[in-house]
Amino acid sequence: MIDNIAASAGRSGGPAAIPDTAPTASPGAIKVWDPVVRIFHWTVVAGCIANLFIVEDGELAHLVIGYAVAAALTVRVVWGFIGTRYARFSDFVPGPQALMDYVTLALQGREPRHVGHNPAAAVMMLVLMALLAAVSVTGWMATLDMFWGVEWVEELHEGTAEAILWLALVHAGAAIYESMRHRENLVWAMVTGWKQAGQGSSRDRE
Repeated sequence: MIDNIAASAGRSGGPAAIPDTAPTASPGAIKVWDPVVRIFHWTVVAGCIANLFIVEDGELAHLVIGYAVAAALTVRVVWGFIGTRYARFSDFVPGPQALMDYVTLALQGREPRHVGHNPAAAVMMLVLMALLAAVSVTGWMATLDMFWGVEWVEELHEGTAEAILWLALVHAGAAIYESMRHRENLVWAMVTGWKQAGQGSSRDRE
């Protein structure tokens, strides 16, 4: 099965999609990340940096930023069911076998390039979204009289925030590695929304 995945790296599955084109996009470029996906991504990045390194816990700004991230997360979850093709969970959430096959190929340096999220990135995204939900809920709980000063709530909130930091660093490192591995700037793609279709070298999850 693994060899079949590697051999079929240029074959796409799922509903047919008509690529978007733009005068400023290079030949062969397609629109992958829509505005909702990109705004969510950079809102979370900015919010986490601000609340982890700039704003002090307990300040009004910390709360406002936390609620903004929670709102962005809520929109993204809904968008994962009704949004554009590559934003939908049904397009990128892998099954156990697909994830195992991808990781095996990645360890061999033979993993196919994915236009959307690859299976490993999809799992990382889901974990980060779950942690964002947890840090948002515990942060909100800490503002309630019932949980004010409760040690386990504070420890869970801080521990979840720290986990987000470390996983985000892993995620950023993986994006840089994949950018070099497949010769495309994944960070810039999340800014513009455009990626190269890369006929013969890209694969949509089936």
